[in-house]
Amino acid sequence: MSRKRVVVAGLGDVGILAAIRLSRHFDVVGISVKPALLSGQELGVRLSRPEDWARDYWIPFDRFRGLDRVRTVQGTLTGVDLAARTVVGRRDDGTTFVEAYDALVISTGVSNGFWRRPTMQSAAEIGADLQAAHERVAAAASVIVVGGGAAAVTSAANMATSWPDKRIDLYFPGQHALGAYHPRIWKRIERRLTDLGVGVHPGHRAAVPNDFAGEEITPGPVRWSTGQPPACAEAVVWAIGAVRPNSGWLPAELLDERGFVRVTSELRVPGQRGVFAVGDIAATDPLRSSARNRGDALVSHNIRAELTGRRLRTFRTPGRRWGSLLGIQPDGLEVFLPTGQAFRLPSWSVERVVMPWVVRWGMYRGVRENQPFHNAPG
Repeated sequence: MSRKRVVVAGLGDVGILAAIRLSRHFDVVGISVKPALLSGQELGVRLSRPEDWARDYWIPFDRFRGLDRVRTVQGTLTGVDLAARTVVGRRDDGTTFVEAYDALVISTGVSNGFWRRPTMQSAAEIGADLQAAHERVAAAASVIVVGGGAAAVTSAANMATSWPDKRIDLYFPGQHALGAYHPRIWKRIERRLTDLGVGVHPGHRAAVPNDFAGEEITPGPVRWSTGQPPACAEAVVWAIGAVRPNSGWLPAELLDERGFVRVTSELRVPGQRGVFAVGDIAATDPLRSSARNRGDALVSHNIRAELTGRRLRTFRTPGRRWGSLLGIQPDGLEVFLPTGQAFRLPSWSVERVVMPWVVRWGMYRGVRENQPFHNAPG
């Protein structure tokens, strides 16, 4: 008897993990606009140390041992036929493709600023984008970071660490940043930013045009709808959280009012047998936390359960975001818990244990040696 086929639509951070898990039980087809895992994580390291970032967050699909049994298709999804159980897409050369499925995982994520875009790209184009953004902020004597979330905070901190002589200012609308995290975490991070010389400016809401979502690093000034005088800098990083779901290929009946995919507590799309959504595109909770709390494992289990008539498990949200905020630093990796507590992993353990064994082998089931991004094939 032939094995069931699962289509994983989107091979970002969570989609690739789901595909790896599912490939042990099904024939899996993964569809992505990129030829590699191109993570949306750790924007600050990406801007300030792109080679370090690329080593861990830009990995060609053929380097994942866990994807050896997965057929990957590079293309843009254009539609789904729920009755026929097929997805339709378009390749870079304009030709179309159709993939049939017994189960479908929707994990096409969101667009957010210049670092998370659903555009078709080659390895050479990805490398050029990384280098251009790095060179833009490296050449600036002063940088403003606008936003109060993790992407903004990590950008300010990492740029200040890499370029201590550069003037870095962080502006955000609330009285404190990192509103999705425990308040104790922001107090700790604020002290770190101050020690690094970052100017911290609460209560500043940027006057942003409706059609602008931070798709580029711009020159200043930045004007404020909250009444303060404009702020000037040679470069402005817009990390304003203007996320937009990559759901234009899906029918409206699957989506909520903001365009995210509606799901049950089992991450299943209501009324659609064998159709699941996970990651930032899934409307699980206000934080869309299945992207960061092993939603890939739950989806893999529930697809197997649904196709074999067993009981599905439910997804439980942590309530607050948690994890690493600043990325790997010279002194190690600091991890924050939902309770606001933190622990630090020393640099030797990150280099010798966490990344090679916990991440590359434990999570990804093995990653072959990668290349520096500037040598990537194009």
